[in-house]
Amino acid sequence: MYGMLLESVQHFVQLEYGEFVWRQALLTTGCKNTVFNTHQLYPDNLIPDLAAALSAITGKPFDEFMIFFGRCFVRFFSNFGYDELIKATGRYFCDFLHSVDNIHLQMRFTYRKMKSPSMQLTEVDENGAVLVYRSTRTGFSKYLRGQLLEIAKQLYGMDVSIKVLESQNDTPGGTSGPIAPQGGLKTVIVKYRLDFDNREYMQRRVHIKAHPSQLQLTPVNSKLLLNLFPFAIILNEEMKITAVGEKLIESWMLNNVNRSPTELLGAKVTDHFKLRRPSGITFTWENIKRLQTVLFEIQLLKGSSAKGTKDESKIVDTKTSLSQVDTSSSTEDAAKIMTSIPRRGSQGLRSILLKGEMRYIKDINSLVFLCSPLINNLEELREMGLYLNDLNPHGLSREMVFSGFSHYSRLDLMCEREEQRAEELETSLALADSWKRQGDELLYSMIPRSIAERLREGQNPHETCQSFEEVTVLFAEVQETITGDDSIKYAMTTVNTLNAAFSAFDELIHSPMAYKVETVGKVYMAVSGAPDINPFHAQHMADLALDMLHSIRQLNLPGVGVKIGFHSGPIVAGIVGLKVPRYCLFGDTVNTASRMESSGETDCIQVSGYTAQKLKKLGYVLAYRGKVAVKGKGDMETFWLQGPPQKKK
Repeated sequence: MYGMLLESVQHFVQLEYGEFVWRQALLTTGCKNTVFNTHQLYPDNLIPDLAAALSAITGKPFDEFMIFFGRCFVRFFSNFGYDELIKATGRYFCDFLHSVDNIHLQMRFTYRKMKSPSMQLTEVDENGAVLVYRSTRTGFSKYLRGQLLEIAKQLYGMDVSIKVLESQNDTPGGTSGPIAPQGGLKTVIVKYRLDFDNREYMQRRVHIKAHPSQLQLTPVNSKLLLNLFPFAIILNEEMKITAVGEKLIESWMLNNVNRSPTELLGAKVTDHFKLRRPSGITFTWENIKRLQTVLFEIQLLKGSSAKGTKDESKIVDTKTSLSQVDTSSSTEDAAKIMTSIPRRGSQGLRSILLKGEMRYIKDINSLVFLCSPLINNLEELREMGLYLNDLNPHGLSREMVFSGFSHYSRLDLMCEREEQRAEELETSLALADSWKRQGDELLYSMIPRSIAERLREGQNPHETCQSFEEVTVLFAEVQETITGDDSIKYAMTTVNTLNAAFSAFDELIHSPMAYKVETVGKVYMAVSGAPDINPFHAQHMADLALDMLHSIRQLNLPGVGVKIGFHSGPIVAGIVGLKVPRYCLFGDTVNTASRMESSGETDCIQVSGYTAQKLKKLGYVLAYRGKVAVKGKGDMETFWLQGPPQKKK
């Protein structure tokens, strides 16, 4: 899907639910994009994944968010002027419903890789209409529902109620249809009943019945119709070709050089032509008959294996007028016309794509495909084996080819440049996201995340200073008993030892239970209870100290141990410095915790008497050491922490 859909979701979720909820949704879905590019393609699953994430965060139903996303898109695309395109389709909401496929067809020039669904009205009455939705993506039927509700409300000022009549292969929350037994994806088909006031549209419909003056018109020979539309096709109720325009016959002959052109008449239309659009429907009488306002695209098959019939008694030469048709011409005349057309070489010809409307003529019970070949410029005209004189004598077919010849090269160059710029922008955005993540990781390694986010919001660094009533501060010093004469070799060994020990300690730090403050020389400093307030700080620090002691033993480094000490009390913390800023702790608690470590013993954990009393209440195993002289504090009672709480039998 294109980024514009996700832009609409981001804008209105941030507007209605706030930036925090949007970031939580991105985090939940694992989406690494913070900005979406309008013309960039993104995975189809992002929309349902975001809906599921927001449902989990807010507690609202998943379907409600999918409908909300559909409404968001309609509100958002007004910024691009697409609301005017919808209004221009007709005066009534029913006109828009008839033209949805045609709008998608035009949008393909702007969004070339758009996988648009197909939508057709099958029933229309004064109380609403029945809409059939077809797509290869599942889970978006509720999204479409939101779009229809918002378009009706905003652009046509009416309330619409929508209910599902039938549904096939539509998996909730999915993005791709189930696999068909013969390969490929099954088509998702959902039939909606739209209830709205449609009386004015029904009253103003014209040509529902033939005017008496039309009934008095004399029959017109079919040759006139086929001269006006040299690529037209007339089909009977069995979907067999009863008449074809002269230029289309010639094109068929160019692609079937070894076959008789009479094989085309009386053959099934699907033997020689492929229905390209509307997608997802079969080429049947009933389907085509009820889609007379939809633009069709039909492709002439090259080297088609038509099973044409030579029973010329079944071939009908049609003569038509606005209301009457005279079928007096013989099939022999039609065959003579077809065989008299000169043939040209067919090497490397491009297949012709016809675009137009299917019109039902009641008097002869036939469908007439009034169409023109889709040609952008003179080069395509040559590749199809056609000439300007072959195109429809009316309308703007020839002028459009000339215009395409004049502007195609320039537009193509501009499109290529824009696509290149879009790719460069996409690469730049990916690099920016990567650099931002790396910068965030570096920043969070120096400053706590909560403090960093406050600084990003513009808060003065001096205002980040906080006082905490009680935290637990830990110091751990790596001890080495092995020394050597080679000072350089000894220094390298020390660096490797400290790296192994401190890396093991870092893996034990889990925010918000503990925060690594800094390392100075061989000393590792951590705190629990700051910067995130934690009422279980003493318990979490005791667990960390025991894990540190265990990890050093697990490393099994010869002659290496660790002295650990911690103490609980009040502190003041804040950011210090402008270059390489650090989050620092201040207060008597820090000094006392440092003394607990320095006066301890290798592979032992010493805690103050105050902290020990807290741990005893939690069941930790402690042993009384005695009184220890602490600088500035005198003698203090200390304890050895020997193990975690014992399980009660």
